[in-house]
Amino acid sequence: MGLNDVVSAERLHIGFFGARNAGKSSLVNAVTGQKMSVVSDVKGTTTDPVQKAMELLPLGPVVILDTPGFDDKGALGELRVERTRTALAKTDIAVLVVDASRGIGETEKELLSLIGNRPHLIAYNKADLLETVPQETETEIYVSAKTGMNVNALKEKIGKLSGTRKEKHVIADLVNPGDTVVLVIPVDEAAPKGRIILPQQLVLRDLLDAHCASVCCQPQALSAVLENLKTMPALVVTDSQAFGAVSRIVPESVRLTSFSILLARYKGVLPKLIEGAKKLKTLKDGDPVLISEGCTHHRQCNDIGTVKLPGWIRAFSGANPNFSYTSGGEFPADVSDYKLVLHCGGCMLNEQEMQSRIARAAQSGTPIVNYGVAIAQMHGILRRSLSPLPELQSLLDN
Repeated sequence: MGLNDVVSAERLHIGFFGARNAGKSSLVNAVTGQKMSVVSDVKGTTTDPVQKAMELLPLGPVVILDTPGFDDKGALGELRVERTRTALAKTDIAVLVVDASRGIGETEKELLSLIGNRPHLIAYNKADLLETVPQETETEIYVSAKTGMNVNALKEKIGKLSGTRKEKHVIADLVNPGDTVVLVIPVDEAAPKGRIILPQQLVLRDLLDAHCASVCCQPQALSAVLENLKTMPALVVTDSQAFGAVSRIVPESVRLTSFSILLARYKGVLPKLIEGAKKLKTLKDGDPVLISEGCTHHRQCNDIGTVKLPGWIRAFSGANPNFSYTSGGEFPADVSDYKLVLHCGGCMLNEQEMQSRIARAAQSGTPIVNYGVAIAQMHGILRRSLSPLPELQSLLDN
């Protein structure tokens, strides 16, 4: 897989933010070496976030986000500002672009507050217009998109921030070199043609890097696969929808989990989802429940989000909640009107955006759980599915 084949969810997201006419788009074009964004002297030229996956040396595969001015006005301006907030939710490294001749004002202060403790830099653009250029600091740099002044230095600073990210594993830290792991991958009407989905790809690659042997099969072949192995596998990982059938086949002595649970741990959100799973049993008739998916796709007649999950929830809770749905980039800033949020595995969302959605639910006081954790809970096997992660099993007892 080449650098440009890296899926967007696994790329470093670098967002450029600031007031109108600070030169964000010009700086983005200078940093990327491409005319990625339209530039003009007219305020508000960038009306929607512009996103592009690319290779940016020396950083490698990244997603660059150029956003509308955060001081935009009027009804349309408010919508653009809200879209800028949405872009910030998925940003790993933020670059606050400031007009060097104006300095930091109220708009920039508000943006810094929203950026919080996220890795960030302040780029004072149009520094070529200053009589004296101040000394740069660890988090501040004076640049000129027009002349190219310090643009490479800005990229180097971004590169240093990206180097602070901790190396994480999807599954490699749960197994030992030489272990055999069975991956149960259903191929049904929902499976993509000619490929496997991202969580399965990530697990398979991580196991290869860990020098483990992977045996892939569909649920119908699992019994035969286990019989043909000389020894039981160190771990079985299944698609969530096959949880029930797979748990009945895999001996209790063998650790069992799902791709969804591993991905939630990888994105750092699993503990919150386990807490949310406990709320499924408490749902009552008419309770508003939000089912949200991070991507958009053609819904089929037996769709998991709109058909299977509502049916399982009704059967498990004994109630008939009122379901609402969102997909893609749609996710409410305030979900306090809901009793529970069910989210997909988030494989097409980067870690920052998934954590942002979890945080929004927490701020609203609304429990949130993902599909895989919910399915395990409703099949009565959530505790077992956490067997590779015994430190998290105690969350089920609180």
